[in-house]
Parts: sequence; structure tokens; C-alpha cells
Amino acid sequence: MHIGDIEIRYLDGGGFRLDGGAMFGVVPKVFWEKKSPPDERNRIQMRANSLLVHAQRKTIVIETGNGTKWDAKNRDIYAIQDGDSLVESLAKHGVQPRDVDLVINTHLHFDHAGGNTRFENSRAVPTFPRARYVVQRAELAHAATPSERDRASYFPDNFQPVTDAGLWDLTEGDQQILPGVSVARIPGHNADIQAVLLTGGGKTLAFVADLLPTRHHIPLPWIMAYDLYPMQTLETKRNWIARMVKENWIVVFGHDPEIAAAMLHERDGKIEIEPVDLNR
Repeated sequence: MHIGDIEIRYLDGGGFRLDGGAMFGVVPKVFWEKKSPPDERNRIQMRANSLLVHAQRKTIVIETGNGTKWDAKNRDIYAIQDGDSLVESLAKHGVQPRDVDLVINTHLHFDHAGGNTRFENSRAVPTFPRARYVVQRAELAHAATPSERDRASYFPDNFQPVTDAGLWDLTEGDQQILPGVSVARIPGHNADIQAVLLTGGGKTLAFVADLLPTRHHIPLPWIMAYDLYPMQTLETKRNWIARMVKENWIVVFGHDPEIAAAMLHERDGKIEIEPVDLNR
């Protein structure tokens, strides 16, 4: 699809599973299991949703998914999909890793930045060797020294090789990256997660990652137990969802395995979704 002069295509960053209770926090299982049925290990199906964007003569990848650098134990724990879903999706659109000019990470958890790097001769190297990588400066600093609460979400092999190669372009707060491409902080899941906004032709698309990991997280109190600052998530959701509805934004969910993008409409005090096909 197009937003003004910006071309947008959906990319599959790989399927995986996470604990349903962790994904829905204080919401009782009797409610969430009707929407996201768990497997025998209480895990629900997830997908690492990513975008391919062509803007200002640049080829941009937003989020890089799970990547391929998984040992057998963790691949089993998270039910990581085999293969390199992101690179395969790019190839379907005629794009090779060397063609990418810019990679934007919302944050550096493994399911959003795993494809930043790949193994080459048993060593992690940037997957996109010509690209500049974008993330919040404070997020990169936190990833290097995470707390006990979120240490399991950060794998140094996903970001340290980018640092070693000198490929980071670090943001600080809300910032324009290119005309029509900007980032904005959406704190709650962690302190420095950023949304990516694409604007043009009177339209806006917002990639909001873990602010709304799935369409089932639209109700305000449906907040992940993974979030470091859930009350901040609540206020960020309250403000952003109101704006999404009022301004008719297209919203990209970070992990919905069935509906990657939608428009939100308010009817009788409830938010309804209208799915959007990004590849039309």
C-alpha cells in the first residue's frame, strides 16, 4: 500500500510462542484463552511483524523479528519458527540484505531485534551491512546493562555487533528520521520503546510494537505482565488509542499472528477494528 509517496509492505519476522498469562497480565485466563487459545504449555501463538518501507529513495526495514541465532533449548522454549522468515519475506519483494539502507528497531528485545544480526563463521555480524540502524540512545544503553526483571529479553549478539561495526544512528525522544518517517517514545513496556510513524497524503500509519502487541490488547487494562511500567503503559495506551481513532490512523500490531494491521473505530463506547492489507 501507499501513504502519499511512501510504499509499505508487510514482512514476516517469524512465528513463536510466549506464555499466555504473561502476555495478558492481570486478565484472567478464562477471558484471554477465548481469544488466544494456549497450547499444552500455556503458550499462545505470536508473530514478529515487520515492515518494508520505501521512502525518500531509501529502503527501510522496521523491526527485524526473531532472527536465526537460536540454540536448540531456546528454540524449543519459544517455539521459534525454522528458517529465516524476514530475509525470505524481503526476497519475495525483490530486496536482498545489502539493499537495505535503514533498519529501525522499536526496542532491542529478542523478538524485535533478533534479525539485526546473523551468524557468519560462528560469529554474529550485521545482517544488513550497508544499513544504518536506529534505536533510542537510552534503550541501547539499557540493553547493555539490563535489570534482573528484563535481562532474559536482551541478547547481546543482537545489538553488540552493530555497535562494533559503528552502524547505530541513535535517537533521543521524538524525532524525524526522514521526511514522512519519524519515531516517538511510547513508554510503559520499557522506558525507551519507540513507535514508528509514517505520514503522507493526509494519512498516518503507526507501528506501535508492544504498546499493542495484538488486537486483543486494545482494551486499556489488557496489559502484558512483561511491561516494566504497566501504569505508564495504561496512560500511553489511553492517549495513543484516542488519537488513532480520532485521526483514522492505520495501526500495526507488534505480534498479532492473524491481523497485522487495522484501523480502529469507536462504536457505542467500544473499539472495533477494520483489518488493513498492507500488501494490496
